[in-house]
Amino acid sequence: MTLFSGRFRDPRSSAYDFIGSIIVRCPRREKAARVAPAPENPDDRELMLFRPRRVVCRGCGLSRVWSGRRVTLSHGTAQPARDPYFGMPLWLQVETRHGWLWAYNLEHLDLIRRFVQASLRERAPWYDTGQKMTLVARLPVWIKRAKNRDEVLRAVSRIHAALVAA
Repeated sequence: MTLFSGRFRDPRSSAYDFIGSIIVRCPRREKAARVAPAPENPDDRELMLFRPRRVVCRGCGLSRVWSGRRVTLSHGTAQPARDPYFGMPLWLQVETRHGWLWAYNLEHLDLIRRFVQASLRERAPWYDTGQKMTLVARLPVWIKRAKNRDEVLRAVSRIHAALVAA
């Protein structure tokens, strides 16, 4: 376990880095299900974003395959977020008084938690990689504000508790 240093350095990640495995709400049981790349298509020429996906719920046996060409990433926090492939609601989300806090998976949620928790937040230099808007830079202002730190961290704790309860 690493001790918290109070410093956060932007890892230059984007939303695309977290869509490899997405935790969603199963439409049959209202429990957690997982969207991941379909294993039967090892074609490396296809972009990771457009590889066929499969949603699987271990509780009810739901299994669907997505092989479309349209991906819709969630933007904003005014409404509940959905996964980009099947349009199912994300499991890791909670409503706050400012809007919805959501994450695709636990790594995404941990990045948000580490960012919000830090008192010193260092941005990635734009000239280093050419990528100006990282995932952290695109977070809504209400998540970035220090005065909302406790509320956002409580929301992250509620999301973790909901996942453990499932």
